Amino acid sequence: MTLILKMIYKYYHDLMEHYTDPRTKDCFLAQSPLIPIVIVTLYFQFVQKWGPSLMKNRPAFNLNKVLVVYNVLQIVLSTRLFYLGCKHAYVFGPYRYICEPVDYSEEPLAVLAANEVHNYYLLKVLDLLDTIFFVLRKKQKQATFLHIYHHIGMVLAVWVGVRFIPGGHVLFIGLVNTFVHMVMYSYYLRAIFDDSSKIWWKKYITLLQIFQFGIITIQWLLMILGPSCGFPKGLALIFLPQNTFMTAMFLDFYYKAYIKK
Repeated sequence: MTLILKMIYKYYHDLMEHYTDPRTKDCFLAQSPLIPIVIVTLYFQFVQKWGPSLMKNRPAFNLNKVLVVYNVLQIVLSTRLFYLGCKHAYVFGPYRYICEPVDYSEEPLAVLAANEVHNYYLLKVLDLLDTIFFVLRKKQKQATFLHIYHHIGMVLAVWVGVRFIPGGHVLFIGLVNTFVHMVMYSYYLRAIFDDSSKIWWKKYITLLQIFQFGIITIQWLLMILGPSCGFPKGLALIFLPQNTFMTAMFLDFYYKAYIKK
């Protein structure tokens, strides 16, 4: 057992010392893999056990004022990241859509990409408040397996992006996802002031999420099958099944919520 532990520690030490990006090693909440693991563990415990137990004999909190501020903040932060992604990377920038290597240099665009991948990671941590608000408002049914799994998976996956591949091909995920979040949190903001059943474009948010995972899956698949551009295809082989799984889960949700019903 001691030998196994020593081998694991050596592998971990080599991985963190020789394969992580030194530019992001001191970034807030990203210094160690234990940080996101602790965050999502506490999150899971709260939304599944501590929160429901706390609210069992209490009335639901009225968080409308908090939610207005939170949703506006999410819209502003998502819009900022989407704008930067369009300006410097994919739409008006030099990034290629099919395969783009990570630039680990100190060039201004490379450093900007690394910094904004970290900011995107912090935004995924902030997203965890979605579920916490569900619990405090006694809307536990909205804290579905899909919802919780997606939030946990994004925090862990984007941490990997911050420490190992902060730039290049992965920026497309953030570009598409921040656009989806701009629309989604605009709906959440509108729903505070109006009955959600009267918001006709509600179901199209799910379709937009399906499109998001579908197009990202296609993009990663084309990168894997195409010629190498310097981006690690091994990581793509890990992310591709995850995106395919999320596409299938959102399709199932859409069928049960809007077609079968």
